[in-house]
Amino acid sequence: RAVAMSVSHSSRLNKLVREQYMRLPQDGRVQVTYVWIDGSGEGVRCKSRTLDKEPKSIEDVPEWNFDGSSTAQAEGSNSDMFLVPVSMFRDPFCLDPNKLVLCEVLKYNRKPAETNLRHTCKKVMDLVKDSHPWFGMEQEYTLLGINGHPYGWPDNGFPGPQGPYYCGVGADKVYGRDIVESHYKACLYAGVKICGTNAEVMPSQWEFQVGPCEGIEMGDHLWMARFILHRVCEDFGVVATLDPKPMTGNWNGAGCHTNYSTEEMRREGGLKHIEAAIEKLSKRHDYHICVYDPRGGRDNSRRLTGHHETSNIFEFSAGVANRGASIRIPRQVGQDGCGYFEDRRPAANCDPYAVTEAIMRTTVLNETGVETKDYAGH
Repeated sequence: RAVAMSVSHSSRLNKLVREQYMRLPQDGRVQVTYVWIDGSGEGVRCKSRTLDKEPKSIEDVPEWNFDGSSTAQAEGSNSDMFLVPVSMFRDPFCLDPNKLVLCEVLKYNRKPAETNLRHTCKKVMDLVKDSHPWFGMEQEYTLLGINGHPYGWPDNGFPGPQGPYYCGVGADKVYGRDIVESHYKACLYAGVKICGTNAEVMPSQWEFQVGPCEGIEMGDHLWMARFILHRVCEDFGVVATLDPKPMTGNWNGAGCHTNYSTEEMRREGGLKHIEAAIEKLSKRHDYHICVYDPRGGRDNSRRLTGHHETSNIFEFSAGVANRGASIRIPRQVGQDGCGYFEDRRPAANCDPYAVTEAIMRTTVLNETGVETKDYAGH
């Protein structure tokens, strides 16, 4: 008896029929899909509108609004929220000249919504721009069937133990490569700075990397890459979860390791600047843990156990080529005496704006303690 795969109903609709409509000309008009982060701080929402001509820059895309009471961002009695376009990409689903546009969310009084963490991140990145901070983030995720069970796992059991799956090849070792490769191509088409992908240690778990990106661009590109991932998964009828520990037990969790450098770290002799930054991070561990997942560290506490290639959430550690440390200095960087380091603490469902902002506050703006400074006057 053939095992029925747990995929959504809509993925079984006839895609050839859809193609017939997608080929129709648009008469010079353009479909623009506005994408934003909802009240959970993790989910993305979208809606589309028609513009009379192709926008050439983000300034050509008008502000819009939506019902915040339906996204956990406002009350029904005062529910209009503003969508402010901030970053534009090509649309890999509807193709050129159509666009995907990432937006910030503002409340009725034009103040940033609670989950609009881009707003303060942008202020901080503007303050530190002379240090030219580069980031690369490694987004791990897990593919689930529509029943919430990891995609491709036996219905009433578990696959064999971890070992053959990481960067694996073969039908008994990897599940869902079609999704991964479709996502990669879609990101390249869109203009997202995706730079790689691989199968992860737990079967049905994958990773893609975005970067190097400078400053605010890191958060913009990672959020759009996440939106594209969810949208690709929709076509295939499966779910991508960013849960940091989707399966309890002897399985790896999912992180969003963040690689970081400033211009002085990348120059000859930069290792001393890397070590100085790590020293600052060591004194502010609790603050970073608090902002490295959307629930103040509670999600990460399930993942950062000191096992499964993680550090312990209660202790700060650093080392060369050590995947069990909070901060890893790559061996090549140790040899070259310059380069970057990797913060392995952010959870898979972190907000990249929060992570990159926190790193800049601690390592460049020299903040200490758990409180953050308000740079509104700058």
